[in-house]
Amino acid sequence: MESDYLRDEQLLTALRPDLQLPVEKSLPEEVFQNQTLRPILKMQHILLAQLFQHYIHKRKDIYFTLTKKAKQDWIAHSVRTDLRFRNLLVGTIIGHFTAAELEFFHSNEAGCMRRIIDLLVQRLQTVDYKL
Repeated sequence: MESDYLRDEQLLTALRPDLQLPVEKSLPEEVFQNQTLRPILKMQHILLAQLFQHYIHKRKDIYFTLTKKAKQDWIAHSVRTDLRFRNLLVGTIIGHFTAAELEFFHSNEAGCMRRIIDLLVQRLQTVDYKL
């Protein structure tokens, strides 16, 4: 089945930053998080921030009227409850998986999705969005 893929998976993984996170004595989902998810999220950071900036604008910029704590809560709530938006963000990450990573994701989907969402929320909460 791997010969059916048209993209070069070595090139795909070479694009990712090497975060050199420890994986010894880690559970498989932790290894996946540190070797796959974190590097992809770091690589896609600017795009993810731009997607969220557009999301804020589509919601009539209500984000900018909130306190700092309320902004963080609004980000978490938006990513977790707006399924269309969440799927867009998750697709931005999954699109960079290799075939083996996608297979691992499918066999551990619930845990991997939770990790992706948690990491997305954390990353989006670190950005200083402008009006």
